[in-house]
Amino acid sequence: MSHTAHIPSHRKPRRSASKLAVRAGVAGGVLSTLAMAGTASASPSAEPVAETTLEMPVLNLDLGAEVSSAVTVAAENTRFAAIEGELTAQEESARTGAAAEAKQAKEEAQKKADAEKKAKQEADRKAEAERSSRSTERTTLKSASAPQGTGTVSAPATGSAAAIVNFARAQVGKAYVMGGTGPSSFDCSGLVQAAYRQAGITLPRMSQAQSSAGTSVSLNALQPGDILYWGSKGSAYHVAIYVGGGKFVGAQNPSTGIVERNLSYDKPTGAVRVL
Repeated sequence: MSHTAHIPSHRKPRRSASKLAVRAGVAGGVLSTLAMAGTASASPSAEPVAETTLEMPVLNLDLGAEVSSAVTVAAENTRFAAIEGELTAQEESARTGAAAEAKQAKEEAQKKADAEKKAKQEADRKAEAERSSRSTERTTLKSASAPQGTGTVSAPATGSAAAIVNFARAQVGKAYVMGGTGPSSFDCSGLVQAAYRQAGITLPRMSQAQSSAGTSVSLNALQPGDILYWGSKGSAYHVAIYVGGGKFVGAQNPSTGIVERNLSYDKPTGAVRVL
């Protein structure tokens, strides 16, 4: 085969550096041999050398392919490095962005929590104010509607009620006498009858009839001049006159005579209003 013979076009596996060096040495030896042969043939004293055809060994180095492969690898490595750098940058950017978003979310959550806490405190304050207001209202209503004799001062008597109350109080200290109608002694119904006479009102003589002479009223809504009774309405065994301020005046018994007492001293069963 001639040294100019066509090198096959198919790619062969890359060879190691040691194989390339061996083949380069072989090529160098061949070239040296050719040079020496040429020198011998040029010498005048040398004998003619028979014409021979030397066949050059095939140098299957494919250096261009090696270079191209190396360039390709370098390019691929560069491209991979660029891609890796871009991915790293993207990851770093993502981490930075996520951290910023997390910080913002935390700040917003804190603001929301603070706002909710403030709103709750305000609601609690209003609720407490409302409870206090309702408690005050209940106390006021209770004081206004509570049974007299608990220290609550009612409005002073006027008109006919004042005449009845003033007469009853003027009799305090006088004696209790069964069947007494005055002026020096009274029993319970005699005192009530005499007091109402001061207002121009004639009542029945006995306590049973007096206990049903007027309209029934609650002990929580008494007014001066109301008739108090003990026992059942219509069959009461004792009567007295409410004089306001949680007190009554009545002819209690022979031991005490006519006295002024708080309702708590002897709480009545009911009351009627004649005025």
